[in-house]
Amino acid sequence: MPSDASAKPEPAPPRHVAIIMDGNGRWAKARHLPRVMGHRAGVAAVRTIVRAAQDLGIEYLTLYGFSSENWKRPVTEVNDLMGLLRFYIRDDLEELHKQGVEVRVIGAKSRLEGDIIDLIEHAQTRTRGNPKLKFVIAFNYGGQDEIVEAARRVAEDVQAGKLKADAVTREVFTSYLATAGIPDPDLVIRTSGERRLSNFLIWQTAYSEFVFTDTLWPDFNKVHLVAAVREFQGRDRRFGGLPAAAGGRT
Repeated sequence: MPSDASAKPEPAPPRHVAIIMDGNGRWAKARHLPRVMGHRAGVAAVRTIVRAAQDLGIEYLTLYGFSSENWKRPVTEVNDLMGLLRFYIRDDLEELHKQGVEVRVIGAKSRLEGDIIDLIEHAQTRTRGNPKLKFVIAFNYGGQDEIVEAARRVAEDVQAGKLKADAVTREVFTSYLATAGIPDPDLVIRTSGERRLSNFLIWQTAYSEFVFTDTLWPDFNKVHLVAAVREFQGRDRRFGGLPAAAGGRT
């Protein structure tokens, strides 16, 4: 049968999805388990979502793994999280490479132990240029610190004569951020029912769409990701302009 020429094409998926992974502790508490078990279940969810993102044609996936504020947590929990990062990179790196995933880690290297820094650098070097999915891990990351660091570097370059002050545009400033070369997120998802950014990509999310879900991160799977993408596809992104449909609100 001939195709229906009037059928609307499938909306494109978001090019870049960023996720605030939240709820590991509550997941563990509900099961009377130690918090580290929730974090371990969260690593399994990471594997699931990395594969699902590829299946959906998402080009960039950024996950908020450890914030610069998370150092306030108990030492034992921080150590567990560091150990899980080591475990994930060591166990999953070759599989990610085979899948064509490029790994990039953003965030301050300060306070990270030397072996973790070495693992991060190895992961980035090993997967550099892989074409399937750009997988960004925000680890020891804080959005405000990122902006301050970018401003400091801009000031240094102006002082050194490498850059003129009146040449500092939004685009130029963006090139000094940790996410230089990465498009801004189209869609930000936060799990566990919380509805705030928590210092995550605060420059880059100026025009992102947000989806909040009550699902705890360890339970978040491809079905939930598809639902969030479908919600995104149904929205009218205006970027400060008028609605696409006539008669919409201004």
